[in-house]
Amino acid sequence: MGFKVYKNGCCPGDTWNLKVGHEPMPPTIGTNVLGRKVLYLPSFFTYAKYIVQVDGKIGLFRGLSPRLMSNALSTVTRGSMKKVFPPDEIEQVSNKDDMKTSLRKVVKETSYEMMMQCVSRMLAHPLHVISMRCMVQFVGREAKYSGVLSSIGKIFKEEGLLGFFVGLIPHLLGDVVFLWGCNLLAHFINAYLVDDSFSQALAIRSYTKFVMGIAVSMLTYPFLLVGDLMAVNNCGLQAGLPPYSPVFKSWIHCWKYLSVQGQLFRGSSLLFRRVSSGSCFALE
Repeated sequence: MGFKVYKNGCCPGDTWNLKVGHEPMPPTIGTNVLGRKVLYLPSFFTYAKYIVQVDGKIGLFRGLSPRLMSNALSTVTRGSMKKVFPPDEIEQVSNKDDMKTSLRKVVKETSYEMMMQCVSRMLAHPLHVISMRCMVQFVGREAKYSGVLSSIGKIFKEEGLLGFFVGLIPHLLGDVVFLWGCNLLAHFINAYLVDDSFSQALAIRSYTKFVMGIAVSMLTYPFLLVGDLMAVNNCGLQAGLPPYSPVFKSWIHCWKYLSVQGQLFRGSSLLFRRVSSGSCFALE
């Protein structure tokens, strides 16, 4: 009953500009499902075209190298940990298990998955930080971070070892909440709401896991957003400084600021991006 923690993958760099609040194009007036006029921000595809016009197609793939390296390191770490700490005693949940037994198995499996995810996240996070900073350089047209090795040198010189782990805590919290929320919700729904007498019970249980993964990942998106904003905050790039972003004292400060502004889910939607009532974007 394992779930893979959500990843950003190797998405084009313009998604990060949406997250940091960089809005070089003004909102447009549209109508919602109730027929009311609302302001909509440009979609992902509109900004993709904008980046191509400014930087060419290569601009869509800023930070790709460190992101690929981060994902590869995470995969290798998880594989190595499985060899060193094999899950021999973890049994799959069976329909024949009673509630107490099956719940115990889910808890054991989720704990094991959480351990692997946290370790792989910590090891790969420095490359994730470099990738994000490479992407958001588009905002200020900067070239401070380019190659992986040179970026490592700059971060270590300016921020020390801790500079590689900014934004790590909210990312870890998001991973933990996602794993436990997803696995436990799927377990209780399958145990209490899906009847074994139903002919499609097995298929429904499989879809339950998938649906819960999507639902919980949406709820834990603010952790991802806050972690990413902290990774670029006050790092010498314009995207991490006013007017694009305040200088946050901690990730909690960042969370509270976004909450007050109604922007905890900023950048989560790629198509229908409605302007929130408390939004204060830096327009160019």
